[in-house]
Amino acid sequence: MDLQIALLLGQDGIVNGAIYALLALALVLVFAVTRVIFIPQGEFVAYGALTLASLQAGGTPGTLWLLLALGVAVTAIDAPAAWRQGGRRLVELVGWQLIYPSVIIALVLGVPPQTWPLGLQALLALAVVVPLGPQLYRLAYQPIAEAPVLILLIVSVALHLALVGLGLLFFGAEGSRTPAFSELSLDIGGLTITGQSLWVVGASAVLIVALYIFFERSLYGKALRATAINRAGARLMGISTTLAGKLSFLLAAAIGALSGILIAPITTVYYDTGFLVGLKGFVGAIVGGLASYPVAAAGALLVGLLESFSSFWASAFKEVIVFTLIIPVLVWRSLTTRHVEEEE
Repeated sequence: MDLQIALLLGQDGIVNGAIYALLALALVLVFAVTRVIFIPQGEFVAYGALTLASLQAGGTPGTLWLLLALGVAVTAIDAPAAWRQGGRRLVELVGWQLIYPSVIIALVLGVPPQTWPLGLQALLALAVVVPLGPQLYRLAYQPIAEAPVLILLIVSVALHLALVGLGLLFFGAEGSRTPAFSELSLDIGGLTITGQSLWVVGASAVLIVALYIFFERSLYGKALRATAINRAGARLMGISTTLAGKLSFLLAAAIGALSGILIAPITTVYYDTGFLVGLKGFVGAIVGGLASYPVAAAGALLVGLLESFSSFWASAFKEVIVFTLIIPVLVWRSLTTRHVEEEE
């Protein structure tokens, strides 16, 4: 291996690691706030990329109908309580869960998105996929929010399998790739840096900084931090843990969908691609102990670099090498962390 090859591998590792870092942050956020190991995080990556590809091809992505179906289910469940709380609450429920999906569907059917600029297409894909996060939380996790972590994990596995099956139904077995955000190409010392790589790293850095500001400066961010530290204490201080759970899933869905849109021009995305990408983000989250955002981001970058260099030295075993990283981390944390039995 010479210096140029090492630089190329390093570039690929940083680009992949930036995506894994975003997913790791989302996983840490969801687990800290809700105690849910959110295995379906990767499905939002695939849904974001494939929804954008479907819109660009002039199709009607199945995620539109999933958004409406989940909205109907949420409305049916919450309508009685919203009625008792007053007309305004019911109007908000119907507006977000029924009118919003209907407007998006009418927009897609009435004004073909394939003629839109790429930026508007990406925003439309986000508008379709991101609301699925709070809806899934309401239907799958909120009714069992106080259940043990093992039960929540089982629900996550079931939800992952359901979303993968729906992805196959919506988008088929064929993969898709979208046009690059930029055709820029920089040649620095023999190393070619593409505009899409800069977009991935830059967008990831901006999003990480934005999340830091959100948690440090905003009222909702501080509420999420309080819920993550002590759920019972946050509830006693008037912070709604239900709202915190929905907000954490909203952010996780946004991060996942944006990650999918960023990687779609780089690699062909299939209906089940998100699972493997999400697992590598999970490895980064495990390095951070599912608690530390900076360590999780650093661990995800390490995963990206390890994967890149492993593909050069032992491409057939690169996945094994990456996932083996979990073992020494878990052993070390098992020996150095005080064990606390979860209250039933």
